[in-house]
Amino acid sequence: MFSRLNSRPRVGMLVFACVAIFPLFRSTPALGDEGVTLRAVSYNIKHGLGMDGKLDLKRTGSVLDELEADVVALQEVDRGVNRSGSVDQPEELAKQLKMHAAFGSFMELQGGQYGLAILSRHPIVREHVIRLPRGNEPRVALAVEVRLPNAAPLMVVNLHFDWVSDDSFRFDQARALNEYLATLKIPYLLMGDFNDVPESRTLKLFSENSLEVAKPAEDRFTFSSVDPKKEIDFLFVHPKSNWTVERVRVIDEALASDHRPVAATLTIRVGE
Repeated sequence: MFSRLNSRPRVGMLVFACVAIFPLFRSTPALGDEGVTLRAVSYNIKHGLGMDGKLDLKRTGSVLDELEADVVALQEVDRGVNRSGSVDQPEELAKQLKMHAAFGSFMELQGGQYGLAILSRHPIVREHVIRLPRGNEPRVALAVEVRLPNAAPLMVVNLHFDWVSDDSFRFDQARALNEYLATLKIPYLLMGDFNDVPESRTLKLFSENSLEVAKPAEDRFTFSSVDPKKEIDFLFVHPKSNWTVERVRVIDEALASDHRPVAATLTIRVGE
């Protein structure tokens, strides 16, 4: 099995799940004492509903396959929901991409669950679902610990904050997640749809303790995919001194979703 979706953490509490180590499917180049290179992608997939009105999860998977990521944070993901054909979307994408997967549910929806997913080329050894303060709808963050090729641990954290213009709910969710991040004893990679802009207090909060993976100034907008005018999808890494940002791109993909994927190549040095 490529994914690990048979047993699910209960949403509403912090949970831990220990799993067996799976073999790697694609190796990421290790750089010896200099660190390990990772390709990371954050993508709001709109449950596979494209801008042409067609539900096509395989198309979503093809976009991700082209990016050859090691870790992927997906937002707006369905599992067993009627609107998306009752498909287990994390499972299907994990099979298509030959990756491991974890899912965190926001809420029950149309016979299934709606939330977040993380895909990883490397083994997932723990997963957490962190309940965040409720906004216009329930919200969680999803965190998974992955084992890098040099056996070092990395926490990959995925989020999707409240979307309305009043940032009160969103900032409460950001503070709650930031409190969780402060408890981590290993490096982390934070990705997701922040639904807020660079000058906001939400983004400034995460910039205090972690390094923003900055996009090219001339091509930084992630929403909408057909008329990009807002930068609301971001990546952060911690601790700052352990990471080097090699390359960042906002992918010019205007059909598969209403967001554009953000792809970054990063080097992490561990044990410093």
